[in-house]
Amino acid sequence: MQTLGEIKALLAGRGLRPRHRFGQNFLIEPVHLRTLVDRSGVAAGEVVLEVGPGTGVLTDLLVEAGTEVIACEIDRDLASLVADRFGDRITLVVGDALPSKRTLSPPLIESIGGRPFRIVANLPYAIASPLLAVLAGMDGFLGGGVTVQREVADRLAARPGTRAYGPLSVVVQSRFAVERLAELPPGCFWPPPEVNSAMVGLRPLETPLVGASELDAFGRFVSEVFGRRRKQLGTILGRGRDLPDGIESDMRPERLTVAQWVDLQRWRAAQDPPQAGT
Repeated sequence: MQTLGEIKALLAGRGLRPRHRFGQNFLIEPVHLRTLVDRSGVAAGEVVLEVGPGTGVLTDLLVEAGTEVIACEIDRDLASLVADRFGDRITLVVGDALPSKRTLSPPLIESIGGRPFRIVANLPYAIASPLLAVLAGMDGFLGGGVTVQREVADRLAARPGTRAYGPLSVVVQSRFAVERLAELPPGCFWPPPEVNSAMVGLRPLETPLVGASELDAFGRFVSEVFGRRRKQLGTILGRGRDLPDGIESDMRPERLTVAQWVDLQRWRAAQDPPQAGT
C-alpha cells in the first residue's frame, strides 16, 4: 500500500498536486482503507466501480482482492498516472462519472456492460449525493462501501423526524440498508479536508420497496414534496383527499417513513391531475 511519502513523490514526479476543484483529498489511513474494502462485500471476480482513484491507493487493494476494477477519473493528469501504474489490470474511464447528474457517463455504462457491480470509493464530496442516488436506481447495483462527507452520511442513514432526513435518505433507503462503518477525521486524508468524513456501507434490501425502473419518478416526487417540507401534506397535495392508510393531511414530509413515501407516491400517481401543489 502506498505511503503518504510515496503518494507525494508520485505527484511531484509529474509536477502535480491535489486539486481542490476536483475534490482531491486522498484517503491515506491504512486501517480505514482496508476496512472500506473488507466491509464493502466485494469478492474475487466481481465488478467494482471506483470513482476518483487518485494515485491508486485503494485501487491497489481492489486489484489485490481479485476484483475487476472500473475506475473513473476526471483529472486527466491523474488518469495518466493511474494508467501507467495499472495498465490493463483495470479498466480506466477518463471523464466525469456523472455528466448529466441523472445518469452515469456512457463510457462507464458501456464498461459495466449490464453486469452486477458494487462501488468501493473515496468519493469526491461534490459528486457523492447525486452519484449514490443514480446508482441506487440501476439494475445490477449491489451496493458497496464509500467514504463521504459526514453530513452526507447523516442524510443517507437518517430516520424520519430527524433534521438530516430528506430525499436522499428516502431514495436510497427504499432499496438499500445503510450502515455507518466508521468516522474519519480530517487527519485520515491528505490534504486534510475542512470537514469530517464517514465511511458508509450499502446493502441491497431483500425486498426493495421501489423497483429500479421506478426510482427516478419516485425520487422526483419525494424531492418535490420535500421542497415544501414546512407545509402539511394537505396543503401540498390538496385538502379533502383520502390519503393512504396511516398518512394524515396534517403530517409534514419529514414524518413519513420510507414505506409511507412509497405508498404516497403510488397514490399520487393514480390521481387526476398528478400535479403536487394543486
